[in-house]
Amino acid sequence: MANNQGPQGNYDPAGSTQMFRAFVDDAPQSRQAAPAASSGPRIGLIVGIVAAVVIVAAVAWLALA
Repeated sequence: MANNQGPQGNYDPAGSTQMFRAFVDDAPQSRQAAPAASSGPRIGLIVGIVAAVVIVAAVAWLALA
């Protein structure tokens, strides 16, 4: 029987792990800029929720008065 699987020992599983670690190490640099850009919509969302609560409270107060 012939060995059709190719040479044993040439596959380096640590090589793919090293490439993955390099990818993970590069990723946080691009993620650091994202929170600064997303803080604007969060502030808008919080202001919108507070405004909605104030409007509902005002309508309830007028309905009970």
